[in-house]
Amino acid sequence: MKHLAVALLLCALPSVIHTACYAKEIKSDMTHCVDDTDGTWHAVGSSWRNSRCRDCGCGGCCDAYSEPRKFPDDCVAEMDWKACVYRVHKKDDPSVECPIYASVG
Repeated sequence: MKHLAVALLLCALPSVIHTACYAKEIKSDMTHCVDDTDGTWHAVGSSWRNSRCRDCGCGGCCDAYSEPRKFPDDCVAEMDWKACVYRVHKKDDPSVECPIYASVG
C-alpha cells in the first residue's frame, strides 16, 4: 500500500522533461557507423544501447534514463550503469528506497 501511495504521488506531480541527445550526420554512402563512447561499429539503420546508457543509432544518441532532482535530504541518488537507472536510497541504509519527487530525462 505504501508503494501505491508513492506511485500515485509521483504521477500527480508535474515533471521537468529534458532529454540529453546529440545528432550525427549520416552520409549517403555510409554502411556502418561507430559509437563514439564504446568504439563499436554498427550497421546504418540499427539501434543499440551503449555502456553510458544512451540509446543510439547512426544518427545520434539520447540518454536512456532520467536523473532524480528532488528527493528527501537524507537520501542519495546513485547511477546503476548496468540497469541504466538511478537508485535513490537512504544515505545511512542503502536497503531503504526513497521517493523521487522530480526528475530530468
